[in-house]
Amino acid sequence: MPETFLDSLVSADPAAVTPAARQQATTHASASRKPDVMVPIRSLGENHRARIASHLKALDKHDRYYRFGFSASDDQIDRYVNGLDFERDEIFGIYNRSLALIAVAHLAYAPDTGANRSAEFGVSVLPRSRGRHFGSRLFERAVMHARNVGVGKMYVHVLSENTAMLRIAGHAGATFVRDGAETEGYLSLPPATFNSHLTEMVEEKLAQVDYQFKVQARQFRHTLANIQQAWRGTDSAEKSG
Repeated sequence: MPETFLDSLVSADPAAVTPAARQQATTHASASRKPDVMVPIRSLGENHRARIASHLKALDKHDRYYRFGFSASDDQIDRYVNGLDFERDEIFGIYNRSLALIAVAHLAYAPDTGANRSAEFGVSVLPRSRGRHFGSRLFERAVMHARNVGVGKMYVHVLSENTAMLRIAGHAGATFVRDGAETEGYLSLPPATFNSHLTEMVEEKLAQVDYQFKVQARQFRHTLANIQQAWRGTDSAEKSG
């Protein structure tokens, strides 16, 4: 995809992105963007913990460095996943047809002080699934959910060299503050609306239906494979007999 005006600014210096630049980039993106395709994104719970760990362990050292700020070991990933609080935070995921998590986002809420609630966003996408805007879709989903639960600001803390995440937040209109090797971006969220609540509810239901369809499709494939294997075994026995 060609680099946009905003992309070039964010890559060079996130703090240099002005409101006028964002408006120019948004206008350009709106004119060139292809029609949106529904990406089933569902909320993840306790029963998805092992798959989240498998997803993160599939990342190489470089990707783990970008996701966590250091090259997390498998043991460190296990501790992170075991410490996920599904009651407090929100975890979103995108599954492929084999029921492997190809993208995961973590929306972590800051301690509730009553007013000006905030949350922090982190995301990871497997290399083979990149270039399909899954990171952006997860960011949009997290923004919508955060709005609907009363969060006023959403933060991203990333390495300054992580231009992919900076682009995602920059396209949404985030303001950036760079501090050496790290960059903090924050996005002020508008209040929830009836439409935002309805949209999230519909998207979650569709994602659950999609997940169940994939479960049934995988079961069918396994059943078919077992039938074919049994048929080949019977056929071989008849020929040898």
